[in-house]
Amino acid sequence: MPDVDQAVFRQLLGRFATGVTVLTTTGPDGAPVGMTANSLASVSLDPPLLSVCVDRAAGLYVPIGTASHFAVNILAEHQEELSRRFAAGEAAPFAGVGYHLNERGLALLDGAIAHIECARHALHPTGDHDIVIGRVIGGATGDGRPLVYYRGGYASLG
Repeated sequence: MPDVDQAVFRQLLGRFATGVTVLTTTGPDGAPVGMTANSLASVSLDPPLLSVCVDRAAGLYVPIGTASHFAVNILAEHQEELSRRFAAGEAAPFAGVGYHLNERGLALLDGAIAHIECARHALHPTGDHDIVIGRVIGGATGDGRPLVYYRGGYASLG
């Protein structure tokens, strides 16, 4: 059977509301790198694993494939601008953005409602993306409502 048309595929999955995250890691030069992602999923409780998909054409593809650790910053409803900035592939997405580095040198974005710190556990090439499996080794939560992506646009709960 033939595959569904890409436009139809996007419409179908666009009906599934997702949270919005910014993945961060350290680039080869030691500077933080990041990208917007909404493909976050829980994989296992024992051990604690999550997955996220990274497009092979993304600027984060090489760094996340070689870094030992990465962070998932779950964005709050007021952080749409951050999502857009890290999705656009800007040359300096961290310029003027509030963040701090944790003990592993990972950028944790100010105002995010959660930070999840991961050790890279596995990488699975699939289609035009790689599925990155992270073993959750730490994190923190804050208050606020999540930024949501639905039907090709941003939304909030409530």
